Amino acid sequence: MTDYYEILGVPRDASPEAIKKAYRKLAREHHPDVAGTDAASEDRFKDVSRAYDVLGNPEKRRAYDMGADPASPGGGMGGGFGFQDIFETFFGAGAQAQRGPIPRARRGQDALVRLDIDLAEATFGVHRDVQVDTAVVCPTCQGTCCRPGTVPRTCEVCAGRGSVQRVARSFLGQVMTTQPCAACHGFGTVIPEPCTECAGEGRVRSRRTLSVDVPAGVDTGTRIKLTAQGEVGPAGGPAGDVYLEIRERKHEVFVRQGDDLHATLPVPMTAAALGTVLTLDTLDGPREVDLRPGTQPAQVVTLKGLGVGHLHHGGRGDLHVHVEVQVPTPLDEEQSELLRRLATLRGEERPEARLQAASAGVFSKLRDKLSGR
Repeated sequence: MTDYYEILGVPRDASPEAIKKAYRKLAREHHPDVAGTDAASEDRFKDVSRAYDVLGNPEKRRAYDMGADPASPGGGMGGGFGFQDIFETFFGAGAQAQRGPIPRARRGQDALVRLDIDLAEATFGVHRDVQVDTAVVCPTCQGTCCRPGTVPRTCEVCAGRGSVQRVARSFLGQVMTTQPCAACHGFGTVIPEPCTECAGEGRVRSRRTLSVDVPAGVDTGTRIKLTAQGEVGPAGGPAGDVYLEIRERKHEVFVRQGDDLHATLPVPMTAAALGTVLTLDTLDGPREVDLRPGTQPAQVVTLKGLGVGHLHHGGRGDLHVHVEVQVPTPLDEEQSELLRRLATLRGEERPEARLQAASAGVFSKLRDKLSGR
């Protein structure tokens, strides 16, 4: 039997990491792109690859250490009995005969459907109809897979057991193995006359409309589970689930952070200095904002309860309005003269330059500007 450990140049107790390292080194040395088309190097590369295929796989390596060669025809045992049969025998393949035939009806697969919504729908919730292409029970055979008027027939090969047994010789002696019946594919029955509409599947493709209530507070990535609304399984098996994955569209004004909303409010310098009352268009309609005299740049006015609804409990987040004071430009001569007079009255003709520590908001704005937000 070929000594794969010798080919890779590792001891028999080498760790998986050592085997992988040795293989990579030898594979690079003898790869055709490196060694050229030399026949000896090509054969060496094949030997190295075959050795790693066995020693790099825990089950194959275990069988090899027991005396089998998984890389040879028949697994190195002769008589059509390979190492896979050993593992099936000792690790549960024979147990299938105890379980009986495989049920023909199986659960259908789950489906993932993306649902785009806007900010207002995420804020207040919305009822939506969603179309999905899925599998439904065949209306002709009602999931039996048979042409109407016919029924499944017990498999004559396995007598309805769904599996067959055979005796094979190995170095362990005679071993009984159990395999799924090739005639009925393990079901124990055969369909003599399949339904023509579903071709014996028991289900057909169809487009369905699902109604769903999207709760307030969902966000991009939120998944809503619709139980048993997915595709019907083979032979009319139980339906899988549908998961609606929410994707929220970007709003042209409001930026969402959690359940709070943020927006910028440009305010003339005079209005910020003197104070004013402004009417804003919010998701709840017009709302008044009272700016006190002396409102400063970057000041935040919070409107309670005008944010996004909380997903798992009542109430809503807040709307935070960030004031952006606008300096007038350009100025005509009369406006310039008025500002010069104001500066004189306030003693600000030549303001003193004094640096102060930058606030966190300054760095946030700089980061947003650099990232193109």
